[in-house]
Amino acid sequence: MKSKTFVDQVEILVRSGKGGDGAMSMRREALVEFGGPDGGDGGRGGDVVLKASEHVNSLLSLYYDPKCFAQDGEPGKGQKMFGKRGRDLVVPVPLGTEAYDVDSGLLVADITEPGQKAIVAKGGAGGYGNVHFKSAVNQAPTEHTPGGPAEERRLRLELKTIADAGLVGFPNAGKSSLLTALSSATPKIANYPFTTLNPVVGTVVYDDFAKIAVADVPGIIEGAAKGVGLGLAFLRHLERSKVLVYVIDMAGTDNREPWRDYEVLKKEVDEYSAVLAERPSLVVANKMDVPEARENLERFVSETGVEPIAITCVRGAEAPGLSADGGLDRFREALREIVKPRTRFHHTHAQAPDLKDMPDTTGDEVPAEAIERFATFLKLEKPKAKSHPSRGNIH
Repeated sequence: MKSKTFVDQVEILVRSGKGGDGAMSMRREALVEFGGPDGGDGGRGGDVVLKASEHVNSLLSLYYDPKCFAQDGEPGKGQKMFGKRGRDLVVPVPLGTEAYDVDSGLLVADITEPGQKAIVAKGGAGGYGNVHFKSAVNQAPTEHTPGGPAEERRLRLELKTIADAGLVGFPNAGKSSLLTALSSATPKIANYPFTTLNPVVGTVVYDDFAKIAVADVPGIIEGAAKGVGLGLAFLRHLERSKVLVYVIDMAGTDNREPWRDYEVLKKEVDEYSAVLAERPSLVVANKMDVPEARENLERFVSETGVEPIAITCVRGAEAPGLSADGGLDRFREALREIVKPRTRFHHTHAQAPDLKDMPDTTGDEVPAEAIERFATFLKLEKPKAKSHPSRGNIH
């Protein structure tokens, strides 16, 4: 049996820790005539927590180890000693993970931000020791309460890739080549269908440090929205994309008709999700370095009414009327215009006014212009002094 390397859907069993029981104890010490109750409380049970991790890109570890149990709280002890709280179980999951309760079908957690945590099974409360039940009429109570029960549930985890743009296309349309040309990602590239079996995310970086995440989703085939092949699993990874990029093999490899490919892809997306169908989209005509592509492109525009961005991902290749990099540059800018990413750095460095450019002054008078310019500079550039707590007077 071939071992798995990528898992985007798994069912797990989670169980929080049981709360520790409260203690029933009486103080018994020499020379202490009235000891009274001194039973401590039990410790709280640990929680099961899903935590987003940027170092995990699959649910593979949970596929092989689906039982996630937190630690029970310890029981209370005499001398009013409380039991130790049970350790939480923190389960790292990829960004984009959704957790559904298997029995109710309700969404329990949606992990979308780095470092985000979600408690999916809450630990039981610790029980009360008999010290809590002492009163004027009951000086030696024996009552104490058990710890709260553990919470157990079955969860279905689904991974939906988080990316600004999702590449949609038939197998072997050149999506992986496009992602490689745009970013530093290294998806597998080969001349056969379904080369890409798992989503791959690359990052397009612009000169001003703006970044756009692009997901290469495995090829879609006709009937994918109805579950043909792994269509539903592949389409799921497009749900979080802000823009869909339809990658069309304009060379018509294997006697395919590019205009029909585009219509089929649109139909599959529409049938899968009406919301997804309304997302902004771009159409890319790939493999324009192939001689037949130019004629196919003209018919594509005629059949669909869509003017795609013509590109070729082959380094050094030239297409009629298209440079190898010109189409990619136009695509990068078109993608940026739709996504509108924020730049990473927003600080504008101010330049100190040159003293020789300042007006002459006489006596103690300083022109208002000079004051304003220096005040602006100091306000922008002067670092704030760090405040330190008082350490008291030193004598």
